[in-house]
Amino acid sequence: MHITPSERQWWGVTGGDKVEVFDTDCGPISIQVCYDCEFPEVSRIAAEKGANMVFVPFNTDTKLGYLRVRLCAQARCIENHMYVAIAGCTGNLPFVENADIHYAQSAIFTPADVTFARDAIGAEANANVEMVIIHDVDLELLRRHREKGNVTNWRDRRTDMYHVNYNHGNEVRHI
Repeated sequence: MHITPSERQWWGVTGGDKVEVFDTDCGPISIQVCYDCEFPEVSRIAAEKGANMVFVPFNTDTKLGYLRVRLCAQARCIENHMYVAIAGCTGNLPFVENADIHYAQSAIFTPADVTFARDAIGAEANANVEMVIIHDVDLELLRRHREKGNVTNWRDRRTDMYHVNYNHGNEVRHI
């Protein structure tokens, strides 16, 4: 949906216009490509549509770019009581303009509460190393956390003061 200035300049990429939630055998998920997770409304809409997990494939060239993706992904876990997995590119592509270097550290994040992983990190790769990471996600634990966690961000939103409007075709939601 959201296109970085660099993607627009170098590759002429245009954004999408719909927040999708996909039903899988592991429950409803959303996919937010890189920059999308830096906009809290996208995950808020996905959570309202039932997503328990968000997958964020990303491509960053610097540690600062990576940190924007990582920190925003962790915030989306807390704000929306969901799991978020980020997976980025490592290595070099010396002959691809604006994609010649990469910085990544793939990870699986959990809500920040005592019933979840320590430091709210279910698993993480070594920085700039190609590897596979695994973490079991417990959807029942997530459901209970939404209802009775130490904090209940989703339920405690002040929708009497603010809300997110989502408009796509005939689909209009006030979240």
